[in-house]
Amino acid sequence: MSKWVTVWGNAASIAERRPETYAKDITLRYPITCAFGGSKIRLHFSNFCGTEPVTLSKVSVAIAVSDREINLKDASLVTFNGKERVTIHAGEEIFSDEITFKVKPNDKVSVSVYLKDFTLMRSAVVITGPLSKGFFSLGDCVFSSVLPLNTTRTTQTFYFLTGFDVLTSNDNRAVILYGDSITAQSWADWLSLKCMSDPYNKTAVVRRAASGTRVLRQYSCITYESYGLKGENRFLREISAVSGADTVIIQQGINDIIHPVGTEVNPFRPMSDLPTAEQLIAGIENYARIAESLGLKVFFGTLLPIYGWRTYAPFREQLKEQVNEKLRTLRGEENCMDFEKALRSDKNPYAFKEGFDSGDHLHPSEDAYKAMAELAFSVLNKNNNI
Repeated sequence: MSKWVTVWGNAASIAERRPETYAKDITLRYPITCAFGGSKIRLHFSNFCGTEPVTLSKVSVAIAVSDREINLKDASLVTFNGKERVTIHAGEEIFSDEITFKVKPNDKVSVSVYLKDFTLMRSAVVITGPLSKGFFSLGDCVFSSVLPLNTTRTTQTFYFLTGFDVLTSNDNRAVILYGDSITAQSWADWLSLKCMSDPYNKTAVVRRAASGTRVLRQYSCITYESYGLKGENRFLREISAVSGADTVIIQQGINDIIHPVGTEVNPFRPMSDLPTAEQLIAGIENYARIAESLGLKVFFGTLLPIYGWRTYAPFREQLKEQVNEKLRTLRGEENCMDFEKALRSDKNPYAFKEGFDSGDHLHPSEDAYKAMAELAFSVLNKNNNI
């Protein structure tokens, strides 16, 4: 038996608003590493955060030879209801047709998307990590074996493409990582690589994370709208779009705590946005209820150290600790991934361990992200969820 499983995916969020928000006559190319093999694929595109229609003029898939190069022998045109060109209306999401395209475990497949007409580049997410690099080139390069060096740039912004599904063995599955910038950065990729190092791997890691997002609030001003949608506007839509998932890891809430500073400091960040621990936990518990109603097993990740962050204050530390204490027992200790405990300093439990701070006192270093991935793998393995 076989089923559809998402082997790669991202949230649909809001790109930062700039005067140069439109693009024309460009090709996006995104190399995707497949956790396991299959006989067919389909692509998921989203214009959920867009305010205008987006037209994909041409889309292809091909086995990647390197980051910028594809094997044209294996390249296939992606169609939508049998047609090459498709328009995604504002607020909508679509799947491509099923495409017969054989992939093997750990194959890298490049998705190339040509945008011929002026396109509002708004529905997007920024991600980082060893498996998260894209490209854009001037002109139609959908079936170019190598992207031209002089007219190509790398990008960490992934526009419109939010899912890559493989028709695969029935015992393969996906684990969803849901969160904010901590998860939009590289621990998702390190967990993917840890899983794929097993030749018998049956787990794909699918990231659904957007920087700046909060559980309970979102911004309505253009200054901060790229900080993304609040939980009630994204959680159900994002996790239900992942095919073949049986598990979700939720690691979110720190932005609810660190963002509010008072209107006398920033007119868009009133202190009234600061939740109580009870309110924040209620928001996370609502996530859990939604996930469990879809048959997903839920794990909670504790919030990381913030000592030294520019809005750090003892009351924020106290609030974070109250939330973490609840997360450690919300569905039992076995359902908690205690990232804070793994990453905090022995000398100062409010700060990152030496070598685990990226430098801004909020985001972990690469070594710390690797440690998060190791912890997540260990907990999933212990609970037979990997």
